[in-house]
Amino acid sequence: MTEKITVALAGNPNVGKTSIFNAITGSKQHVGNWPGVTVERKIGKRVYNDVMMEIVDLPGTYSLTAYSLDEIIARDFIIEEKPDVVVQVIDATNLERNLYLTTQLMELGVRLVIALNMTDLALAKGDNIDEKKMQEFLEVPVVSTIGSKGNGIEGLLEAAIDELHKTRVTENVFTYDDQIEENVEKLRAVLESDPYFAHYPSRWFSLKLLEGDENIIKKAKESNSYSEIQKIMNQTDAEILEAKVADQRYKTIQTMLRQVCNINTSHLSGSDMVDRVVTNKVLGIPIFLSLMWAAFEVTFTFGTPFMNIIDIFFGWLAETATNVISVPWLASLVGEGMIAGVGSVIIFLPNILLLFFMISLMEDSGYMSRAAFIMDKVMSKFGLHGKSFIPLVMGFGCNVPAIMAARTIEDSRDRLITILVAPFISCGARLPVYILLAGAFFGRDAGVVIFGLYALGIMVAVLSAKLMRSTILKGEDTPFIMELPSYKLPTLKGSLIHMWERGKIYLKKAGTIILIGVVGVWLLASIPAPGSNGTFASEEVYGTTKSVIGMIGQVLEPLVAPLGFDWKIAVALVFGVVAKEIVVGSMGVLYGVGEDEESLSNILAAGAMTPLAALGLMVFTLLYVPCFACIGVIKRETGSWKWTLFQLIYGTSLAWGFAFVIYQGGTRMGLLA
Repeated sequence: MTEKITVALAGNPNVGKTSIFNAITGSKQHVGNWPGVTVERKIGKRVYNDVMMEIVDLPGTYSLTAYSLDEIIARDFIIEEKPDVVVQVIDATNLERNLYLTTQLMELGVRLVIALNMTDLALAKGDNIDEKKMQEFLEVPVVSTIGSKGNGIEGLLEAAIDELHKTRVTENVFTYDDQIEENVEKLRAVLESDPYFAHYPSRWFSLKLLEGDENIIKKAKESNSYSEIQKIMNQTDAEILEAKVADQRYKTIQTMLRQVCNINTSHLSGSDMVDRVVTNKVLGIPIFLSLMWAAFEVTFTFGTPFMNIIDIFFGWLAETATNVISVPWLASLVGEGMIAGVGSVIIFLPNILLLFFMISLMEDSGYMSRAAFIMDKVMSKFGLHGKSFIPLVMGFGCNVPAIMAARTIEDSRDRLITILVAPFISCGARLPVYILLAGAFFGRDAGVVIFGLYALGIMVAVLSAKLMRSTILKGEDTPFIMELPSYKLPTLKGSLIHMWERGKIYLKKAGTIILIGVVGVWLLASIPAPGSNGTFASEEVYGTTKSVIGMIGQVLEPLVAPLGFDWKIAVALVFGVVAKEIVVGSMGVLYGVGEDEESLSNILAAGAMTPLAALGLMVFTLLYVPCFACIGVIKRETGSWKWTLFQLIYGTSLAWGFAFVIYQGGTRMGLLA
């Protein structure tokens, strides 16, 4: 019978943990969310030597002190779920910083295995690390790995199984000064006498209480012993004690490093040399903008042929379904509703995947951390934290993970501002609307217009952040501290896995939410409005003012008429709240052309809309209410309906105002006539 075990992968951010995870699990992995939060949870499986391993990739964390949601999740999983083995992935080029987490894991008394990763980069720097001496000092297995190449993975799995079968778990206890030790022992006596704390390592829990760890104190408050615990805690200054504990841990680490490795400080590494250029105060921003421009250029240039193939296929499929199905209304539902609606969204999948792939290359290489560093000075002038940069860049793919990524920002005000402005970054779901309208009305200038929309989204985000920081969310600026990882050559496999993980979300939406939305539009466009004499799905009703959707649209039309939109656009925008991709699908249904993008473009350009109205519609789509998934994440991450509603009202007001100025101002000035 196969033995089943749980292995937790822990480590600092940017240590190659994801590469190790991918090398172990391959395609046998899935992504979900941790219970109760929107933080991504990766779980994979691997059978090795008749042992079924469930590999849980914990969020990257620098320590087990609860400063951020990531740290709380990683720590709670280790303490509450008690994985059989914890594998800590360590960056061999930055041992001192990484080993701080090691000391905390050792104090927890977990079955620990060290994956000494990126040893090839350490050797290239001239660093000489004696793994055997490190293993003897730490009393835990140390295995050299190169995650990006899959080197050392079998040895790592072997070490994890061996560690599991040891009769005794190594528990290194770091000794602190007499006052700390005295208070630790007092607290341990209280904790060990209360059954409520039986689940926790008493020494570690006592230290965390003395360090003033808010998450641990919250847990302690639920016990009957808290008043006695509080008396002992009040005898020390938490900040001073935490500094003393950290200092002792680093002294232990430095003692070990002097014995186990020789760090070459005179050698200028390849990463250092590259950084002299890409982080240069003059060249840094132009290089970043050039790379982003190149990413978009690749996305549109290489995606077009694949878009044409998909367009032809879905056009043929819709026509075939319509001809084969003899029942008129059912033929209309399948051909014009389901196939055409989903096809109008799938056609843009190549662009989305290419954009995700380009962003993955920049993330996996280590460049994104440099981009955040480069942009910090600029962003701080607009009230945004340097760490806000990476979530905002992620927003180009999808606003949902962008908002989730804001959890890495420690300061609550900075985190909230980032969440509120992230939906203004133009995500991949809006791209279908841009491509359709820019192609129909702006011809050769379509690329410039689309680039301008992305730039406008960034501008609105940073100016909104400045406004919020100056008014409703005033506060002191927090310092920007970020560790710059060594540059790594991205692997094709790793980047493709990241691309596919994000692309799957888009495909799932097309097969579920978007399909339901487009079918809903078709249904409402087919049902006769009360009082009309038409029949279901007939030509006189379908997509006209005699349908239910036409009736709804006419009610909404006065709100959007000043923007140059008709009732069909109003309805498409309402359904776009479900998912922005539905805007194009809804327009295809309402204008009676299904997934035929060329026909829809021709109808719009022939008089259904003016160029100014088209430009206003693209801007409106950029800024108004985000999709349902995004709204849900804003509520979850802020924990407040007040801030969620603020974002929706603020964004939609901006959208209406911009579109009004574009259409009315442009019309009066005779622009784009």
